Amino acid sequence: MFAFHVHKTDAAARLGELVTPHGPVNTPAFMPVGTQATVKAVRPADLRANGTDIILANTYHLMLRPGAERIAKLGGLHRFMNWPHPILTDSGGFQVMSLSSLRKLDQTGVTFRSHLDGATVVLTPERAVEIQALLGADVSMQLDECIKLPATSHELQRSMQLSLVWAERSRRAFETVPPGTALFGIVQGGDDPRLRVASARALVDMGFEGYALGGLAVGEPQHVMLAMIDAVAPVLPQTCPRYLMGVGTPDDILEAVARGIDMFDCVMPTRNGRHGVAFTRFGAINLKNARNAEDPRPIDADSTCLAARDYSRAYLHHLIKANEILGAMLLTEINLHYYQTLMRRIRAAIAKRQLTEFCQSTRDDWARGESAAF
Repeated sequence: MFAFHVHKTDAAARLGELVTPHGPVNTPAFMPVGTQATVKAVRPADLRANGTDIILANTYHLMLRPGAERIAKLGGLHRFMNWPHPILTDSGGFQVMSLSSLRKLDQTGVTFRSHLDGATVVLTPERAVEIQALLGADVSMQLDECIKLPATSHELQRSMQLSLVWAERSRRAFETVPPGTALFGIVQGGDDPRLRVASARALVDMGFEGYALGGLAVGEPQHVMLAMIDAVAPVLPQTCPRYLMGVGTPDDILEAVARGIDMFDCVMPTRNGRHGVAFTRFGAINLKNARNAEDPRPIDADSTCLAARDYSRAYLHHLIKANEILGAMLLTEINLHYYQTLMRRIRAAIAKRQLTEFCQSTRDDWARGESAAF
């Protein structure tokens, strides 16, 4: 059965654990994004080896290909992708925004024109819950409308109210799902703290197993995102997990953890890796830069990540410039290892009630850059 336990706190930061049908998740947790039942350029076993407890997959993409019913027939998403550990599924709300040119939206739900073959696809709150149950998700998300910022007050109000209507329908639909898994509600309201608080209170009254902040990291500056967390966190139950969707940079994660956020996901470590950027304890390194072409040093000689320790920057530069698949694989491994190491150290700092000091020392290393080690 799904459960959430807070073991220790450091000011607003929480050290905890999600209990799911496919095992525990240590929190604060970072979830690599596996939109189409794969985290790009990395094997499931390697994800587990670098400390990943839970991954994210996407309802919209998987319902189009290969199809939720097919995945269910093949034993569910965990078996299908050989990942016997927890999975959270995004309901498709982000695609409501990102595929706006291909969709029509009303109170009933969203009608998409498939980006694959142009076929008409209808996604309602009830169907989104059904698809996630067919996939076998440990944590499902309500269908919501995610809109770009900045937006007018009217648009923010309309979107927030529609997401609440869909949340209530999702909650009712989830009552038919076999017990043991969780459904999270999604707080909307853009950059308006009043709307955010109203959304959060309405969702809490509906009674979800967890609560997410959606519609952030969509173009607004960091201080706006943090202000929305500050507004919403006091309204959410202390006994439930809090998930900041689509975030983010290492610094975003430090700031959000300090404000009581427990879960994160972002394509940044995998996407940036495929484009030649490595995240390290010295800050980000762009391997495309010409200065790396004859640099025999590894990314980090002291890293426990073999890809960061055993390959030269010159070789990684060559792989990226040559558009070789191995380059994407190695840099993705480096980045996910860095993110999961960061999360592990954050958890250790909260356990010692030293998060403030850890955040400062981490930022000091980023600011010093490689002079901190070389």
